[in-house]
Amino acid sequence: MGFNCGIVGLPNVGKSTLFNALTETAAAAAANYPFCTIEPNVGRVPVPDPRLDVLAKLGKSQKIVSTVLEFVDIAGLVRGASKGEGLGNQFLANIREVDAIVHVLRCFESTDVTHVEGSIDPIRDAETVETELMLADLDSLERRVQADQKRARGGEKEAKERLAIAERVLEALRAGRPARTVQVSADERKTFRGLQLLTSKPVLYVANVEEASAATGNAVSARVEIMAKTQGAAAVVISAAIEAEVAQLDPEERKVFLADLGLEEAGLARVIRAGHKLLDLITFFTVGPKEAHAWTVRNGAKAPEAAGAIHTDFEHGFIRAETIACDDFVASGGEQGAKDAGKMRVEGADYVLKDGDVLYFRFNV
Repeated sequence: MGFNCGIVGLPNVGKSTLFNALTETAAAAAANYPFCTIEPNVGRVPVPDPRLDVLAKLGKSQKIVSTVLEFVDIAGLVRGASKGEGLGNQFLANIREVDAIVHVLRCFESTDVTHVEGSIDPIRDAETVETELMLADLDSLERRVQADQKRARGGEKEAKERLAIAERVLEALRAGRPARTVQVSADERKTFRGLQLLTSKPVLYVANVEEASAATGNAVSARVEIMAKTQGAAAVVISAAIEAEVAQLDPEERKVFLADLGLEEAGLARVIRAGHKLLDLITFFTVGPKEAHAWTVRNGAKAPEAAGAIHTDFEHGFIRAETIACDDFVASGGEQGAKDAGKMRVEGADYVLKDGDVLYFRFNV
């Protein structure tokens, strides 16, 4: 499965510039006026993982296939979006479809790029977007509750279950807290997700700074990191303008360019790592002479689910998974060496995957 994030924020904060850098394209029109991104641009990018290159070399694989991240560049939001202002209705519909939110906050001054609020204040900007999402959730949930109350009185079990959760969420929203702050049990999670609440999605804040602050951040981005920490959210500091330049360079030129700026890696890698942690994802591998392939599943996934990430037939006909930890695969010089060293395990349907597992599935269609 992929990693699906919507890039959101106020107009002119660097969303499309970041999107262009992430996808290494110029598909999104980055211009100095609101709503230059009308239809959501979607970019699919490979996740860099140095383990995959090592596994491919040991497995003498002809091809390397990385797991993929999907980013959606969504039109800028303005105050009143929950009531349809600007491109509010479209913004809310687009964001409802993503798994997580990458919230870009402007942390740089520039006389060349206007700010819709007239000043630089990322905390205010974050609150503006969050408030609009909470208002939209409040409106949709109040209407849903009215319908479910009637169904619950008629004895419908599912409606009663939804009501029990919805009423707790409404209490939080009315108190100015997003839906993701509401505690739900493991048994309630499916019903909670079914409410499709905008503020239930995990958030990664991206503090977009000027080039000179790309390596260290600045006083404004520091405020964003403090805000994220208090919320239990993630934050990454990047310079979208630099990332756009880096994206156009070949690998060797990138290294030199980043080193001159005091950066060890491009911002994309930091965004990916934060995103994986945000969505609680892990990576497993399949290695053979034809290809070395990285796959992504949710943390806690069992072996049949991992098999299904490759092909639904693998999940339906799952028999067992022959498993080697990545470190053992590398230390033993490959599959045969791991087998000879007794490092290959045979796992059944109840096996919970670990990050870095190298798997060989046995199945019967």
